[in-house]
Amino acid sequence: MTRATLAALRGDFAASFRFHPLALVMVPLLGAYATANAISYIRHGVSQIDTVLAGKWFDRLLLLLLFAMLTVWIARFFGAFGGPVPV
Repeated sequence: MTRATLAALRGDFAASFRFHPLALVMVPLLGAYATANAISYIRHGVSQIDTVLAGKWFDRLLLLLLFAMLTVWIARFFGAFGGPVPV
C-alpha cells in the first residue's frame, strides 16, 4: 500500500494500481477519516467522529472495504494483480 501511495503521489497511477488496486480508494478515505478525527479532537478535546459516523451505512461500508481488501490480498497469492510483489 505504501508503494502504491507513493506512486500515486508521483502521478504514476498505472504503477499505483499495479502495486495495489485499492490504494486509490483506501488512502483518500483513511486520510479523510484521520483529518475529520483530528479536527474533532482540536474542536472538542476528544474524538467525536465515531458518533458522527455511527450508523448502518458506515458499518456496511467498512465491511465492504474489509472484504475488498481481503479479496485482493488472497487473489494476489494466486497471481492476480501482478501476483506476489517482490519485497
